Amino acid sequence: MTQDGELDDLVRKRLRGLRLAKGWSLDELAARCYLSPSTLSRIETGHRRIALDQLAPLARALGTSLDQLVESTTDDDVVIRPHRDEDQGRTTWLLNRDSGPSGFTVAKLRVTKPAPRGGDAELRVHPGKDWLTVLSGTVELVLGDRTILVETGEAAEFSTMIPHAFGAHGGPAELLCILDHDGRRTHLRPST
Repeated sequence: MTQDGELDDLVRKRLRGLRLAKGWSLDELAARCYLSPSTLSRIETGHRRIALDQLAPLARALGTSLDQLVESTTDDDVVIRPHRDEDQGRTTWLLNRDSGPSGFTVAKLRVTKPAPRGGDAELRVHPGKDWLTVLSGTVELVLGDRTILVETGEAAEFSTMIPHAFGAHGGPAELLCILDHDGRRTHLRPST
C-alpha cells in the first residue's frame, strides 16, 4: 500500500470512529457537514476519494481539526519512560511528548528529597504560574519565606515570580504538574 493509501485509510477510520463515538448515524453527520449520507458512506468505505473541500466541514462537524485528522501515526513507542535524577531525588514522567497548544507541559514527578532551603540561590524564579496536585504523600512547597504543606488530593497554583521550590515532606511524594515553557526549563532540567 502506498503512503497516500495508508493515510487515506487512516483518515477514513478516524472519520468513522469519531462519528460513531458521537453516536451519530450517517444521516446525522450529513446534516451537520452538508454532504449526502451516500457520499459519507462511500468515503468511509473507501469507494470514494476524500477531497480537501470535504475534510474541512467533516472536521468541523466532528469537533476536530484537519491537522488531527491527517496527523501521522509513526510514533510506535507509546510507553512513557521515567527519567531519574538521583542527585535531585526526582523521577519525572513527561506525559505529553510535545508542549500542548498553549505551550504547556504535563509531568508526573516522584520526589524523595525535601525542598531546598539554602536561601534564594536554590529557590527558582521564572515568569508565569505553576500548577501542581499531589497524588500521594505530602509535598513541601517553599514560596519565599513561607513553607506550605500540600497533602494528598490537594492542589496549588502560584506565581512563579516568587522564589520557589518543592520537595518531599516526611517521605516520598508523587505530584502532577502543569508547567509553561519557563517552568519546564526551570524545574525539569537535569542537575548540573
